[in-house]
Formats: sequence, structure tokens, C-alpha cells
Amino acid sequence: MENEQSRSSEPVKIGSRLKGKVALITGGNSGIGFASAKRFVAEGAFVYITGRRQEQLDQAVELIGSNVVGIQGDVSILKDLDHIFSVISAEHDHLDIVFANAGLGMLEALGEITEESFDLTFNVNVKGTLFTVQKALPLLAQGASIILTGSSTSAKGTAAFSVYSATKAAIRNLARSWALDLKGKGIRVNVLSPGSTTTPGLLNLLDTTGFQQQALQKFSDESPLSRLGEPEEIAAVAVFLASEDSTYMTGSEVFVDGGHAQV
Repeated sequence: MENEQSRSSEPVKIGSRLKGKVALITGGNSGIGFASAKRFVAEGAFVYITGRRQEQLDQAVELIGSNVVGIQGDVSILKDLDHIFSVISAEHDHLDIVFANAGLGMLEALGEITEESFDLTFNVNVKGTLFTVQKALPLLAQGASIILTGSSTSAKGTAAFSVYSATKAAIRNLARSWALDLKGKGIRVNVLSPGSTTTPGLLNLLDTTGFQQQALQKFSDESPLSRLGEPEEIAAVAVFLASEDSTYMTGSEVFVDGGHAQV
């Protein structure tokens, strides 16, 4: 990870690939969702972001600056989703992009998995994704793009992470099935699957183990690129999937994982 400083100092080429688009990004108050919201706005979109914590959501909106609205809500609670879409529909009559990104995970090995953690993980990652997309359908314009956040863990075994990994495998099949459900409607649905990425969610999760630095080094060593990903690198691919550059893609999964699940 020694080249991280030089990499982050390189200028990001920003264009207008999302000019005039209206987007929703769930879990847009931190990590990949926040980086994507910043990039979507920079590319010309008007973006709604959601998060469970109002203070963090307000901070994200302030940092992004313009063409962004934060809506507090938990995607696993259907009445919260109804509120989110009522706010959007009152201000815009359509959505061009839905990035169902909100998710969470916990480290629990087989034998230690609790019913509470299982329910929470599936409720947010799978139920939340499903009903975010379903409730968005009436607002989706012709040619709209749906992006689901998957994970490289869906394609590999990961110790103490089986429940999270299973939710991401479910999301992969949702995209395959929804591509068929949406046939003829002009709406695309694809999965964006990051590998280990330096998000607050991952760092905080690893911090609970007491071995954060060792785990980060292990992830780096396992990557063919010898480092973790940055949220901005995932966001760049989200722009591709949201834009007209990917109009002949649906039901696909794009890995942005430094090659970890590919070799």
C-alpha cells in the first residue's frame, strides 16, 4: 500500500456523463455510497442519498455541496422507504438511476451466528435492496439504470463472514432474475461487486476484532494489485453502470476487487 499517497494525488477526470439525470443512492452517507454521490453530482446528476443517522447524512450533504438532498431512513423498514419515495416524487417525477447500496455485515463464525444478526443482515442487505428497487419502479424512466451493490465475497468462501456473503449471493441472483422481469421495459439492472475497500464500514468492523492492521495487510497481500480499493475507484465504475456507456448491459456483475476473486 506504499503507493497510496501518489495514487490519491492523481486528478480524477470528471465529465458530464450523468448530466440531467436524477439518482437515488441508498447508504449514501459514507463509504462507497458517499463517494458515488460525490462523483454522480460531479458528472451532472441530481442525487438523493439516504442513511439511518441524520447527523452523518447532514454532514455528507454539506460535503457534497450542491444538487444533493439527504433523506433519513432505514431501507429495511418499508414505511421509511415509502417516505423516501414520497419526498423524491414530490420534487421529481422520475428517477434515472437507483443505486441500492445500503448494506452491513458482521463477523461471526459458524457456531457463533445469532438469530438477531442473521435477521438484521438479511433485512438490510436483501429485504432492503428488494423493496428499494420494487418501490422505485413507478418512478423509473425509460432507459433507467438499477445498480445493486454485491461483493467479491459472494464468489468466494470467507471465514466468519458467511451470512454477509450469502446476502450478496442472493443479490447476484436478484439481478439475474430482475433482468428477465424487466424485459421489454427499457430498464437495466446490474451488480457492482467491490472487493476489500477502505470504507468506514470495513475499518470499523475490523476494529472490533483487535487485529485491524493485520487484517488489512492480509487483504492487501491477497490482492493481485497488492492493495485495497478506494471508494472513489468503486464510484468510477458506478458512474459507468449508471451512464449511457453501459446501455447494452443487464443482468451482469462487474467486479472491482483488484482481481481478488478472479485469480
